[in-house]
Amino acid sequence: MDENQKSIPALPPTPQPAGNYVPVREVRGLLYTAGHTSAVQGTLEHSGRVGEDLTVEEGRSAAATAVLNCLASLAAHAGGLEHIEEIVSMTGYVSAVSGFTEHPLVMDGASEVLVSYFGDQGRPVRAAVGVSSLPDGAPVEISLLATSRSA
Repeated sequence: MDENQKSIPALPPTPQPAGNYVPVREVRGLLYTAGHTSAVQGTLEHSGRVGEDLTVEEGRSAAATAVLNCLASLAAHAGGLEHIEEIVSMTGYVSAVSGFTEHPLVMDGASEVLVSYFGDQGRPVRAAVGVSSLPDGAPVEISLLATSRSA
């Protein structure tokens, strides 16, 4: 196991949608996830804005949990993560104070989880976007685009 594949964290319970949407949509072998926060069974592990209420490390932890929630939804949709071929793209939103510039460091918490599950096939293109607020005071929200394995 290389240093990027330290340990594989367990998937949380599959999150339930917080509104009128589906957690995963499949179109011609592409799997799109809705935005997922770091809430596990409805409770956020951290809340607030990075750089004000939370440190970068706490933001990284929230990003890791948010992407695990995405993976849990993908696994539920596809019948297991073994049916996911690769993670193509990740969009991460970081609720942060004005002037915060370490969004990529926060999102690395999610990228590291993806690599632990999929190796290089889990290293997506990505965007790390700063925003002033997210649902329920979440510090991070993430969505993924993945491909499914051919049967």
